[in-house]
Amino acid sequence: MSATHTPYVPADQNVAELTVRAIVLGIILGALMTAANTYLGLYMGMTVSASIPAAVMSMLLLRLLKFKDVTILENNVVQTMTSAGESLAAGIIFTMPALLVMGFAGDMNFVTVFCVAILGGVLGTIFTIALRRVFIVEEALLYPEGIACEEVLVAGEKGGSSLIVILYALGLGAIYGWFVKGFEIAEGKIMAGVDIIGARIYVASDLSLALLSVGYIVGLRIASYIFTGALLGVLLITPVYGLVHGWPSGGLDVAHSAHYLWISHVRFVGVGCMVVGGLWTLWSMRKTITTGVKRVFGADLAEEQEGLLRTEKDLPMKKMMPVLIGIVILTFFFYTWRLNVKGASLTEAAILGAVGSLFLAMTAFFFSAVAGYIAGVVGSSNSPVSGMTIATLMGTALLVWIVGDLFLGMEQNELMYATLIIASVVAVNAAIAGDVMQDLKTGHLVGATPWKQQIAEVIGVITGAVMAPLTLVVLNDAYRLTKTYCLENPIKYYADGSPNCSSALDAPQAEIIGTLIEGIFGGTVNYPMLGLGVLIAVIIIWKGLPVMSVAIGMYLPFYLSATIFTGGLLSHFVLRTVHLRVDGSLSGEPTEEAVEAGTEVSKRGLLLSAGMIAGEALMGVVVAIFIVMANLIKPIRPPAEWFCSDSYVDAGSGHSMCDERVIGTLPTWLSLLFFIWFFLVFTYLATRGMPKSQNGRGNILVDWIAITIDGIRRFVNSLKPPSMR
Repeated sequence: MSATHTPYVPADQNVAELTVRAIVLGIILGALMTAANTYLGLYMGMTVSASIPAAVMSMLLLRLLKFKDVTILENNVVQTMTSAGESLAAGIIFTMPALLVMGFAGDMNFVTVFCVAILGGVLGTIFTIALRRVFIVEEALLYPEGIACEEVLVAGEKGGSSLIVILYALGLGAIYGWFVKGFEIAEGKIMAGVDIIGARIYVASDLSLALLSVGYIVGLRIASYIFTGALLGVLLITPVYGLVHGWPSGGLDVAHSAHYLWISHVRFVGVGCMVVGGLWTLWSMRKTITTGVKRVFGADLAEEQEGLLRTEKDLPMKKMMPVLIGIVILTFFFYTWRLNVKGASLTEAAILGAVGSLFLAMTAFFFSAVAGYIAGVVGSSNSPVSGMTIATLMGTALLVWIVGDLFLGMEQNELMYATLIIASVVAVNAAIAGDVMQDLKTGHLVGATPWKQQIAEVIGVITGAVMAPLTLVVLNDAYRLTKTYCLENPIKYYADGSPNCSSALDAPQAEIIGTLIEGIFGGTVNYPMLGLGVLIAVIIIWKGLPVMSVAIGMYLPFYLSATIFTGGLLSHFVLRTVHLRVDGSLSGEPTEEAVEAGTEVSKRGLLLSAGMIAGEALMGVVVAIFIVMANLIKPIRPPAEWFCSDSYVDAGSGHSMCDERVIGTLPTWLSLLFFIWFFLVFTYLATRGMPKSQNGRGNILVDWIAITIDGIRRFVNSLKPPSMR
């Protein structure tokens, strides 16, 4: 049943929407946020929707340019274009850097990445046209980030204070990012380990405000499941595996030895869990997907009816079908071209290209539906795109093995390359679908015209398809993408001549995907660990827990999960403090008044988090540009070497390198204090506007002790049998 809804701009009003100024600003902001999200995803393995910061920056810039007649629907077009571009980056960064891991560095060029981005991006956008009415109007899914973005747009239209909040946070995140990523005066990660009777256990944390903000946005529930997966992998499976099979040698300390074992073996547990989770998602969505397919071809009948409301007019699917067919044909030529370049004969390339194109045509809509539905429940930032990518990869690998190996007898390298290229287009398609549905939800709430917003989505995808490949090239030249590629092609060296990959970006999904493809065709996949992941996933599903969130925690590095969990804890403490101060007690469920007060405070934290993420991520790109310039122009040095007391000429690159710095990297404990100071500032800003404490002003610590005790009590109670609760 369709939910009753009255949009902010009534359907009978026609106001400025898809204007030239909105398109131009959307392209500019889309390019910037695509670059920022590309960096963020490569750095920590997760991307966050840029809709909210884009909406705020759009309102600010349009007003600074003295456009007094700016409408809320124009701002909606800008945020739509911006978020479309940055969401496309997720599908790209989770797949294409795997070319570096697999030894195809020359193929990670602008043309190849652009083709993958544009084909998958336009495909995913068109599929959402058919899904909009099913998921947003009839199913009335929540789409939390779409609702939050609508609130920001309305607040800006009414002259709210959201602009000041997010700009302040953006500046704070940029400052922290500049000192840590630019000047490198503080460590970015801390790690410690202990050996207990032969079992090595380690803990770690990434000192990143952006990562902390991700945890704040997703909340304690999702963050807890992610952290549970991390604890399961690092504190249980890794020690047991090490005791049975032995620990890595090579002079590694306890922490790095355990971490290396987790990377090389235990991480496959997360892969197996993700595969089952992706398949389970498809199965649990079967009825909704069937409904969506049936209505794809019935939508045009409604479009042709006279008197259809402005807010219900989509791009006609009958006119989009030739575009879809054209994309499948172009994909066939793209696959054939790339496989032929990699050494396959034209016949082999054409056959496998045709099979890959048909596979794309059959699976792309299903993954779009899954991504769109999950985004409607947990938000696009939490949507497990990488999990669906891995599931796609496994199916693609089986298809390529049957056709390419059994029937055509192609070389192993050609099979590996074909698997990644085919799966990448499907992954981009799924990545764009979830975020586009968030935008369409925002448009539904503010009263946008769907067909105009869908055109804006396509323009945003094209912008992202150009910007994401450029950013990949810049970041690879500056930092190196993936540790594996850096070790083989280092930019910097330690004093003893060994590769210095401390600044290389992790690109965790790309590392896993590249390693997984090599393992599938090289016979080195740790199948027992994959099988254990499958078993764990079955148990998680049986217990009714979110399998994808736990799986994410098992394959993301522990230091990322730990910081996400910290942000989730902060979000929980802030929210429960409001409930405590309004109700005077934590017993029972919060009252309606407490829930409303908590929602208002949460909005402020959401805006702060979005600003922190945008600021730190954008600064990472700026630092990367400086480093690339330093590599091209010898007199220029990267920011970390601006304050050198001594330097030498590197024999490999011929560039001046910094030997010692006047401002060196702080020791671990000072780096931690540096991060804690920014954390406390974030906490202070997030807790402003809360009701006064009943324990007296400034006694937030007393409140948090009460919340901790209540949390422990609730946790212990949840472990008891129902009859004893």
